Amino acid sequence: MIWVIIPAYNEELALPKTLQSVFQQTEPFRVIVVDGGSTDRTQDLIRRDPRITALSAPKGRSSQMNAGAHYAKQQQASAEEWLLFLHADTLLPSGAFRDLQRLQSDPACQAGGFRHQFSGRDWRLRMISYLDNFRCTRSRIVYGDQAVFVRQGLFTDLGGFPQQPFLEDVAFGEKLLTRTTPRLLPLTVITDSRKFIKMGIWRSFLRVLMIILHVEYGFRTFRPAFFQDVR
Repeated sequence: MIWVIIPAYNEELALPKTLQSVFQQTEPFRVIVVDGGSTDRTQDLIRRDPRITALSAPKGRSSQMNAGAHYAKQQQASAEEWLLFLHADTLLPSGAFRDLQRLQSDPACQAGGFRHQFSGRDWRLRMISYLDNFRCTRSRIVYGDQAVFVRQGLFTDLGGFPQQPFLEDVAFGEKLLTRTTPRLLPLTVITDSRKFIKMGIWRSFLRVLMIILHVEYGFRTFRPAFFQDVR
């Protein structure tokens, strides 16, 4: 069983396509969407679909993803089953769960993620994706928009995602490295580029570059305004 955990907040535009990319998979899975107090139609979308377990948690990816993982454990998810943390604006490729299912019996693989690409044809977005993938092959720290997957038992042992307002994926990735080497699968997930475009692609590129410098070289920490919420 693959437990798909999606944190959502005001994602009525992107979430339906993300769910469609999940429901096209053929291997056994369950979908948990954890809403962080949306004020748009997100809650209506998830509560009217019987295939989705709809939960609520305080806003923040750490809080929401941990709530989804806790629910999966309550439903007797075994220690070897996958928890797949999927952003609400990221599409899974066809065959994603097939590859995960093949890894189920490989004890050497305890966690990982997918290659990443932004939607659209803008070369700057392609460059950002290239840098993200290059960084991941070097550091083995998987970002949240790469659809992080981890064994339920290991996730529990590590205490889940740290309760911090941003870079929770990086902090969790650093904890993962103390126990395993995450595997980067060759399939590619596609993240909606609308937030990068709205913020400005060059500004978004600068954010990505600064985060890489922070992770790789201990560059200074950031003020909360650096991670402003863009919808």
